[in-house]
Amino acid sequence: MSQPLLLLLLLSGFRPYVSTTLRSARTPISRPSLRASYLISLPRLKTSSSSIQAKLYTKATPHPPIPILPIASRTSTRPFATTRALAMADIDAATVLKGKYPAKAHAKRVVEYIHKKIPDATGILYLEGRVDNLLEDSDEPVPFRQRRAFMYLTGVDLPDCALIYDIATEHSTLFIPPVDPDSVIWSGLPLSPEEALANYDVDAVLPSTELNPMLAKAGGPAKSTVFAIAERVSDSVTFLEFDNKDFTLLAEAVEESRVIKDEYEIALIKKANEVSAAAHRAVLGRVKSAQNEYELEGVFVGTSMSQGAKKQAYPSIVASGRSAATLHYVHNDKPLAGKDLLLLDAGAEWNCYAADITRTFPISGRFTEESRAIYEIVLQMQLDCIAMLRDGVSWEEVHLQAHRIAIDGLLSLGVLKGDRKEILAARTSTAFLPHGLGHYLGMDTHDTGGHPNYDDPDPIFRYLRVRLNLPAGSVITVEPGIYFCEFIIRPYLKDPKHAKFIDEKVLDKYWDVGGVRIEDNLLITKDGSVNLTDAVKDPDELEKIILGA
Repeated sequence: MSQPLLLLLLLSGFRPYVSTTLRSARTPISRPSLRASYLISLPRLKTSSSSIQAKLYTKATPHPPIPILPIASRTSTRPFATTRALAMADIDAATVLKGKYPAKAHAKRVVEYIHKKIPDATGILYLEGRVDNLLEDSDEPVPFRQRRAFMYLTGVDLPDCALIYDIATEHSTLFIPPVDPDSVIWSGLPLSPEEALANYDVDAVLPSTELNPMLAKAGGPAKSTVFAIAERVSDSVTFLEFDNKDFTLLAEAVEESRVIKDEYEIALIKKANEVSAAAHRAVLGRVKSAQNEYELEGVFVGTSMSQGAKKQAYPSIVASGRSAATLHYVHNDKPLAGKDLLLLDAGAEWNCYAADITRTFPISGRFTEESRAIYEIVLQMQLDCIAMLRDGVSWEEVHLQAHRIAIDGLLSLGVLKGDRKEILAARTSTAFLPHGLGHYLGMDTHDTGGHPNYDDPDPIFRYLRVRLNLPAGSVITVEPGIYFCEFIIRPYLKDPKHAKFIDEKVLDKYWDVGGVRIEDNLLITKDGSVNLTDAVKDPDELEKIILGA
């Protein structure tokens, strides 16, 4: 069976059943051990990948509360070796990526969305790529980042290009810059039309000098509409010949279409994960001897580049000690001496598609009792949430489950006290888990289509970036964490509503833990999920790698 076919089977329903377990490793003294029971279900073939891609996204629906066993009574399991080998082997990114980026299939998907809003829509889709510009007061170029909508419909990661896609004929024309002799002196010859046609999934390639004449021709038929994106049309471009101009629907159609990934997109994310996992492993090998956070950022970025990933999906977070309590810490310049944990949130980009991976590990190679306790709670949160994933699951309910497990864990340590249901109802757990459980992942790290509500009066959902049921074919991050940020927690200690649930004397033992976050990238399937991330997270393995370096 070919690897691409296996991926389609996984997306649609083929279900090899695997039940494995995670061992709890060294148990801190005088507390109930945190243990995880873990189940991965891979799906069963019933529908084609195209039918999955055409699925409408549904708003989150209420799910009955999921009972949680007391932490001490959970079964100890260890899934890493068996499950990882099975799930990761099923996606052969190298084989899939030998083909072209499926730009025309994406265009058809976008048109399908437009037709749901405007059934008789006809005309063209018009998109421009990002223009090459210079930095202010400099002759050096601005670092190039392609417009994601243009990339989605062309697969072209080059500046100064444009696209016309004819809705009726499904014909796509890519416009590329003509040869500029002055530019050739410094930069060499640009991509030729013949090369562009061979490399990209388009029907024709023309120089950009032909753009306005082609637009005039496309606007000739009666009732023709040009769909474009507001403020992303050059001043030199004219749509005078079109009866209708729509500058709103195309952006929406692209953003919603991007939620469900096809085989090629999944392979790109998988490749970005492969590179990023190797870079995370390289950091583990250096952390014990490093002196400063920036050394480890250099190791991660350098390893990524050495494997062909020249861009990072986002600025790396390399946070040691208490700095790990800052969610998007950006300084990456503090000394490591005397610190317990390092939180590394870093992911490479592969052909405009992101990986987003977080690992937290002991700088010395040994967890302290307190840091190990928090790590095990967060790992339990992640594994239990991953086990809930499937087509149609309410992301809000999965997020709530993470809070329930965090509450149970902090109760077992004595940081929290009182009734678990009352703690959840009071939203006291947001002092320790203030962010959402995860977000869609794709061309953007925080990918489109999640419909967050940052004005939600409920603090437990305010920063949840996905507020829908998850469709098969989407890729979501699962990144629970527990943080000890004084700026956030101190006000809770002064508020009687929350203070009655927090034991400040016990809490004082955990400030130096800073924060623990564990993040993987999950492909949603019909009956479960596939973990695209292969970076080590077993606490025993982390210690072994660091100490053995």
